[in-house]
Amino acid sequence: MPITRFIYITIDPADVDKAVDIWKKECGPLMIQQKGCISERLLRSRDAHEFISCSEWDSEADIEMYAHSDAHAEIVRHTRRLKGAKAEVKLYEAVT
Repeated sequence: MPITRFIYITIDPADVDKAVDIWKKECGPLMIQQKGCISERLLRSRDAHEFISCSEWDSEADIEMYAHSDAHAEIVRHTRRLKGAKAEVKLYEAVT
C-alpha cells in the first residue's frame, strides 16, 4: 500500500516566490525521479508563507532510501537558501 509523505513548511513571507521557484525548478523534479516516488505536489496555504510538500511513495523503505540519498541532501541545500524555513515531516497511509 502506498505511503503519503507530507512536509509542512513555513518560511519568511518575503521568500514565498523564491520558494515556489526553487521547488518547481530544483526540488520537485529531483524528488519525482527517485525510486518509488509515485507523485509529488507542492501546496500553498492561503496564508501564503505556509506550504505542504505532498508526495506518494511505493513504500516506507523507498522513503528511507531517498532520505539518505544524495538527491535528498541536494534538496536540503536548496531549501536552506530560504529565510526562516522550518519543516516537519509526517507519513500517512490510506485506510479506505
